[in-house]
Amino acid sequence: MFKEVIFAYPLILYFLIIIPLMLFWYFKNGKKEQPSVMYSSLKIVKSIPKSWKEKFRHLPVIFRSIAITALIIALARPQTFSSGQNIYAEGIDIVMDLDISGSMLAEDLKPNRLEAAKNVIKNFIKERTSDRIGLVIFSREAFTQCPLTIDYNVLTNLLSQVKTGMIEDGTAIGNAIANGVNRLRDSKTKSKVIILLTDGMNNAGEVDPMSAAQIAKTFGIRIYTVGVGTRGEAPYPVQTPFGLRTQMVPVNIDEAMLKKIADETDGKYFRATSTRALKNIYDQIDKLEKTKIEVTSYRNAKEMFGSWLSIGLMLLLLDVGLSRSLFRPIP
Repeated sequence: MFKEVIFAYPLILYFLIIIPLMLFWYFKNGKKEQPSVMYSSLKIVKSIPKSWKEKFRHLPVIFRSIAITALIIALARPQTFSSGQNIYAEGIDIVMDLDISGSMLAEDLKPNRLEAAKNVIKNFIKERTSDRIGLVIFSREAFTQCPLTIDYNVLTNLLSQVKTGMIEDGTAIGNAIANGVNRLRDSKTKSKVIILLTDGMNNAGEVDPMSAAQIAKTFGIRIYTVGVGTRGEAPYPVQTPFGLRTQMVPVNIDEAMLKKIADETDGKYFRATSTRALKNIYDQIDKLEKTKIEVTSYRNAKEMFGSWLSIGLMLLLLDVGLSRSLFRPIP
């Protein structure tokens, strides 16, 4: 009963020693009392059964003992405490720029670069809690596949629908950054991030990548750039008269430019030469851009003396009532 109870005035509980002393005095003193009517012998009434009054004659003192016990506990002021935490999360706004050009079908990452990237991004999304995330896809042009949202199910479904061929082939890195900046420029969050993933060199679009990076810096947007692909050559599926065949093609990633973009915006450049490496990169970004959580603990006290006080007073009144009526001593 008192496992999780704390007493505000625990020293008052020492008064409970009164109860055994009171009972000891009651029964010891009761034996010494002389009956009001004297008989020469009680043998003639031994066969008479005891009445209910005689059987329950100690009931008033029992009620009195419990009543005093309850009143002492009430004076000690028992309390229970409930505790918890209020969590305040300041979200981060993140735009994923995903290259969907034809070269993303290269199979140096399994099953191919695009599917490996989509799987890693899905896992990245699962690890976020209160961040708004958007998705921009690009090849020769760039467009928003999903605006900033905290509905991660919708975002994941739209990501699953992404495939090569949705846009004319090419690699417009500058346009992709500009589109991401356009999504983030009105954001009120303290942290705004673009994660740009590509496997090629800028060869299309109207916006210069470095100019786009400078605009991003102006709006306080940090860019993490990820170059995807092995070094040297990579297996690529090619349609031939004899069916689909795999041939080795050179991997051309403008790492120098991707590093400059990241440095310009206080971001970081990563190179993913395998599916495992790509996953590790997104894990690193996840740690770098973790939502700040402020936790406030609280502890609420609940007073319990009221119920003990009620029990004590009720039994005390019952004791007085019985002692003055049904169990009133006969003079």
